[in-house]
Amino acid sequence: MAQRGVGGSLRITKHHGAGNDFLVLVDLDGRRPVGPFEVRALCDRRTGVGADGLLRLVAPELGTDIGMELWNADGSIAEMSGNGIRCLVQAAVHAGVVTAGTVSVSTAAGPKSVEFETSEEPGLGFASVDMGTAVLGTEIDRAGLSARISLETDDDPRTTPATAARELSTVKRSRLVRIGNPHIVLMSDRAERAVVTSLGPRLECSEPGGANVELFSVGPGRDELSLVVWERGAGETLACGTGSCAVAVAAHSWGEVGERVAVHNPGGTLGVTITGASVWLSGPTRHVADVTVEEDVLAQLAQMAQLAQEQAVAATATDLSRQLPHEPAPDPTGSAA
Repeated sequence: MAQRGVGGSLRITKHHGAGNDFLVLVDLDGRRPVGPFEVRALCDRRTGVGADGLLRLVAPELGTDIGMELWNADGSIAEMSGNGIRCLVQAAVHAGVVTAGTVSVSTAAGPKSVEFETSEEPGLGFASVDMGTAVLGTEIDRAGLSARISLETDDDPRTTPATAARELSTVKRSRLVRIGNPHIVLMSDRAERAVVTSLGPRLECSEPGGANVELFSVGPGRDELSLVVWERGAGETLACGTGSCAVAVAAHSWGEVGERVAVHNPGGTLGVTITGASVWLSGPTRHVADVTVEEDVLAQLAQMAQLAQEQAVAATATDLSRQLPHEPAPDPTGSAA
């Protein structure tokens, strides 16, 4: 059943994988669905608990052990998260829903298998997930990237077509990769935050439904990659599981790495193993806290999140109307000049 405390409170847990953090709500009986503004309120790092996303642990489907509903921090639904699913299984073990070992999870990207191990260290676990087959898309040349960054977006004030075009000069190769969700992978000599925060918001919006954007460089060692990431619906994050898989598969296709790759995210290192049929993601998970949120407080925060979005939409509409050419007002006398 949904984890609620006495007196109208909501019980959730917080976890992270290499700094990619998630809130988990156990709701096996489906009595506590969440809405987009509740998710925004809970994931807000200033007025809420703070996280890159929220995971709702739900009843299983298709013969699996548990189910996963995945929300981005902006209140949008996503298909798959490699770090998220690993954190979900840790939360399920922590709650006594399943035991450590092999756990099958139903997701919007299909059923996934997770191998979870506990540790003697409190709160620490280790999880590997079979991410399935990665689909390599077309390579994107410089002209194609330029066209994508020229598209209008108001998602982030740090990016303009001019700054994005300047940062684009550092990109050596690029291609689309899909591994449960869409990715635009960029290879450069250096994986720099300034580049991904400039290109990320514009490239995210260049794919229908949005895409994650990864910038990576080869090294520092053999079969190692360094990664910075801009996640769809979350922005810049400390790590991305599907993104780590996407860059490893892209780099492997370009002959830069072998089949076992260490991907250094800002928040920690994740392991990616490329086999003939699947891509495996491995790394530690950390149970950070058990959190109780009063339902009436959450309702107020959700209302504030909704109001903030409505004000942002109204401000954008006003800005657009100012940019459009206006017809001169008709002469009320009907006289011609």
